[in-house]
Amino acid sequence: MPVQAFVFPGQGSQSVGMGRDLAEAFAPAREVFQEVDEALGQHLSKLMFEGPMEDLTRTDNAQPALMAVSLAVLRVLEREGGVDLRRDVALVAGHSLGEYSALAAAGALGIAQTARLLRLRGNAMQAAVPPGRGGMAALIGVGMDMARAASLCAEAATYTDEAGRAHKQVIEVANDNGGGQVVVAGEMAAIDRVIDLAKAQGVKRALKLPVSAPFHCSMMEPAAEAMREALDEATIKAPVVPVVANVTAAKVTDPATIRDLLVRQITGTVRWRESVDAMVAMGVDSFVEIGSGKVLAGLVKRINGDVATRSVGTPTDIEAYLATR
Repeated sequence: MPVQAFVFPGQGSQSVGMGRDLAEAFAPAREVFQEVDEALGQHLSKLMFEGPMEDLTRTDNAQPALMAVSLAVLRVLEREGGVDLRRDVALVAGHSLGEYSALAAAGALGIAQTARLLRLRGNAMQAAVPPGRGGMAALIGVGMDMARAASLCAEAATYTDEAGRAHKQVIEVANDNGGGQVVVAGEMAAIDRVIDLAKAQGVKRALKLPVSAPFHCSMMEPAAEAMREALDEATIKAPVVPVVANVTAAKVTDPATIRDLLVRQITGTVRWRESVDAMVAMGVDSFVEIGSGKVLAGLVKRINGDVATRSVGTPTDIEAYLATR
């Protein structure tokens, strides 16, 4: 029997129409979407099913929407397919907001509470930095790793003004995605400098990402404080299976530690490559992406080509997955 980890996607995996076929095919999926709609006081499911993409991509909508699709898929697997997380899955993990999906999947957070937390998280992250002041860039190529990206950031952080005075700006590693892909975040001028430096040093691709704020860096500190207050009030239970946390790349089950790690995650690096390596070291040989898109399955495969990967996000995917059990 394969040793499975269920992994949950983050921002960038959203698409107009996501979840619609699930809602049409399965009552448990409809229940999840209704619960999220009611928790937010908004027809988020209508936005997911019909768009427009511009509104769906707004971080305050994309975060709870991606969680809703992931939990709808999981609920169908449990109710229709007899999947039991405690019995069938060794570990869960999620990329950035996907960590909230993983915690909800493992019973540490309720779905309605998770939707409200992610709405707050999206709003707080958007409000932390004025529009246009910060951004993110992907550095992609053979040999690109966290150490090299950190070195480029250190060089790009400092600049000299016309009077010859040295200044320092924020530019930090945001996501270590593995497979030669690292994302950095910080002040826009520093983002421009790191792209120029990377290209000058022969990095295959260095490009700005279409995001509205510099996520997972120290500029997000106001958002971290907002989430600290919200998480202090949140009910967090011990998950039924361990969660591998973004900021430590280690498994966690203690509710107080989970609370702290979710706050640290706002400004900390998403250590996805290390998380996957840690799960493999703990015996996982099969990664199942639960929710919208196929981004994580692709990242996992680039990190470790020896493990099995699959994405389960549509009725067809669910049928194929359950047929293999």
